[in-house]
Amino acid sequence: MSDSPSSWPDLATLRDRIDDIDRQLQVLINQRAECAQQVAQSKMAAEGDDTHFYRPEREAQVLRQIMERNQGPLSSEEIARLFREIMSSCLALERPIKVAYLGPEGTFTQQAALKHFGHGAISVPMTAIDEVFREVEAGAVDYGVVPVENSTEGVISHTLDSFMDSSLQICGEVVLRIHQHLMVGENSRPDKISTIYSHASSLAQCRKWLDAHYPHAERVAMPSNAEAARKVKGEWHSAAIAGDMAAELYGLTRLAEKIEDTPDNSTRFLIIGRQEVPPSGDDKTSLMVSMRNQPGALFEVLDPFHRHGVDMTRIESRPSHTGVWNYVFFIDFKGHTASSNVQQVLQDIGEKAADLKILGAYPRGVL
Repeated sequence: MSDSPSSWPDLATLRDRIDDIDRQLQVLINQRAECAQQVAQSKMAAEGDDTHFYRPEREAQVLRQIMERNQGPLSSEEIARLFREIMSSCLALERPIKVAYLGPEGTFTQQAALKHFGHGAISVPMTAIDEVFREVEAGAVDYGVVPVENSTEGVISHTLDSFMDSSLQICGEVVLRIHQHLMVGENSRPDKISTIYSHASSLAQCRKWLDAHYPHAERVAMPSNAEAARKVKGEWHSAAIAGDMAAELYGLTRLAEKIEDTPDNSTRFLIIGRQEVPPSGDDKTSLMVSMRNQPGALFEVLDPFHRHGVDMTRIESRPSHTGVWNYVFFIDFKGHTASSNVQQVLQDIGEKAADLKILGAYPRGVL
């Protein structure tokens, strides 16, 4: 039969073919990089000092097209990741993007930043979410990455509160599967662990596993998982719960992997910047709405979405800064502010709301 082992090319022939394909890929990738440089020159000639080298809507469109035309054997997501890194390196030739994220190094937020922007971006760790906002607002960095909600533990209130006093725009989103690992340094033995460090959210996400395996160990909340990993590196009888990046960065040994109680545990991160993003063809919009404290206020927020056929994907309420028992609604929905039905929703809500703020219209997460 034609598919029998005897009909296959010999190993030397296959290796020669791989080498030839690699040479072709290298030439094509460099041709793409040269084209990216020409794009940068064209942008600068047309836009001058206001040039935006990174275009979220364009990159989302390119990645979607790559995934749609993929025929395997590599998965569409894996192919998109490869192209993400190629695009990141090409963009760095135009001008490297500086991205602030909630640090220190090794956090899930840094992992999300690298997933979204690629390794060609310059990532800058910040110690708090509001510092990420300030760095972007001041122009010290181009973009920021902040967590906004976890599928197990819910909304990150600090991020939502930061939008109340900020003029920044949401430029994109990225969803990261969160895998928690129990890890130790070289001075700790598994049977002697008396303290376990991690971020409070991660401790909560692994509560059942910890109850079953380390019921008597003290659980100590830290500012971040990465900080927990760094702390246990030189300690005795302690362990940290953190992710892959932290384990590699601080040279820790994984005692147990994927200990999160919910297998599909994920965190959504927002990309914040200073420019509005044009439609990409598959978008989301985020709003902040302040309603007058009166009966039926929530209905007046929700009804326009139903009447105009706009799909709401999330709604959260937070206490307002303007008065006791006043609340602000944070709303995500499918669609872009440029579309007519979304504009009708915004008009209807605006007529009833005390305040309406568009936080951003941006491409739905691709990877």
